[in-house]
Amino acid sequence: MEKIRLIEVKEEILGDNRELADGLRKRLKGSGVFMMNLMSSPGSGKTSLVLRTIRALKNELKIGVIEGDIDSVVDAETVAKEGVPAVQLRTGGFCHLDATMIGKALDAMDLAALDFIIIENVGNLVCPAEFDTGAHLNAMILSVPEGDDKPLKYPLMFSLCNVLLINKIDYLKYASDFNTDLVKERVRALNPGITIIEVSCKTGEGIDRWADWLKNRIREGRK
Repeated sequence: MEKIRLIEVKEEILGDNRELADGLRKRLKGSGVFMMNLMSSPGSGKTSLVLRTIRALKNELKIGVIEGDIDSVVDAETVAKEGVPAVQLRTGGFCHLDATMIGKALDAMDLAALDFIIIENVGNLVCPAEFDTGAHLNAMILSVPEGDDKPLKYPLMFSLCNVLLINKIDYLKYASDFNTDLVKERVRALNPGITIIEVSCKTGEGIDRWADWLKNRIREGRK
């Protein structure tokens, strides 16, 4: 019987991606730009949060956005209407953004004219968690209609994020199957240092707190 050679392709790919991501962070630091990677499942309110964030911070920071979708430019068009530069990455079937893709997006942006870049990753709670984008901050959204069991089903995503935004809290009065305290308990068991902020992109509740927290992180990160 011939000896079988085992090649760990995934580990090699992830290792190469981490190296590229570290290079992007150095590049951004040299330009004085802070970058955030926003992740969530489809329909949780990523684009709505991006718009709310832009409106809350655009008078203080020069903002750019990188939009990731499998096949669409809709979100980039929506963001561009806010008067901020946007780059659309169409992944052509890939369910995540990685450092190579983000590097191409950064090449298309004028970093000297920006303070803060938001990556809106592809809607998915699995693949995006595995690929370092070169961002300084990982944020995620869990919306109330998704249910309170997602930390049990997708632990890696909740483990690596710096901040969790519980969105659509205006829906809590209709959701008997969502226990906010239980979500926080489950998330902190995975990630004790995570910040959890409750928001409603529909009503604006909690957005000021989110914007203040984010401004402090950006200020610290750009020093």
